[in-house]
Amino acid sequence: MPATIDNTYAEAFRSIYSEVLVTARDSQWLDIAARHATGNASSSILCDCEAGVSRVVPPSETPDGRPGVVLQFHVPRFWKEREQKLERAQLVRISQNLLTCPTTACFNVLPAAEKWFPLGRKVAYFGDGHQFKAERFGRRVRVIPILSGEFVIERRFGWAEGLMGGNLWFFGRTADAALDAAVKAAAGARTVSGVSLPFPGGVASSGSKAGSKYKFSIASTYAEYCPTLRDKPGVESRLPEGVTSVQEIIINGPDLKTIAAATQAAIHAAVDTPDLLTISAGNYGGRLGKNFVYLHPDKQPT
Repeated sequence: MPATIDNTYAEAFRSIYSEVLVTARDSQWLDIAARHATGNASSSILCDCEAGVSRVVPPSETPDGRPGVVLQFHVPRFWKEREQKLERAQLVRISQNLLTCPTTACFNVLPAAEKWFPLGRKVAYFGDGHQFKAERFGRRVRVIPILSGEFVIERRFGWAEGLMGGNLWFFGRTADAALDAAVKAAAGARTVSGVSLPFPGGVASSGSKAGSKYKFSIASTYAEYCPTLRDKPGVESRLPEGVTSVQEIIINGPDLKTIAAATQAAIHAAVDTPDLLTISAGNYGGRLGKNFVYLHPDKQPT
């Protein structure tokens, strides 16, 4: 029997984001580069950005004819100095995780005519004066001599307005059911080009609420949905009967239409998971974001 799908919505909020196309000699080094460059970037609660793989690009579609992946980086639009923070997050990750990874090269994805960061020039200072400008593969790049040969990076990287925080919750009769459903949902969401899932393996096991009893913390555990707190005095549990575990996925992307499509793909992939009881979503009544991603597609404005 399929799981029940709650008549609710996820609450996405505005971001600015950028995309980097990374290429490498083979899939092994490409996977290593992507994992390191998007590491420690699960949540804007404490990370410098939220990052993940957006899509795989075959050699026939990359500038240098090698395997590629597009990495997506988001920061909340409500952050102060958001543009500087997004540029800094990319600069750190390109210079420390991609420049250092064997065989990689970096290219821009988004339009860079008006909104762009000079990441190529800044990374190129590692060349200590030996770096140079060139045109390769039809792109204007900086070339940095390194011990293994050369590191090629495009000069400008564009950025644009995006969305963060699309989400789904999976209520399982067992812990395995909740996790299996979330894994299937993450895989389903990834079939939609343009989205990224920033948490480990695409799954977040510690869904949070905004705010905390502690003034120094901006987020905390969602006690009302913690199975082990169901019978604790003072906690008004909101868990459906029979639920012993909840897992979550977070979906970021360029716009509401794309995140809504990924949400439906995720639901379709997970709904028939054995012992999955309910699929729901976290929202805060519009206090966090004004972009609603409805779980029932007929509710989604066109």
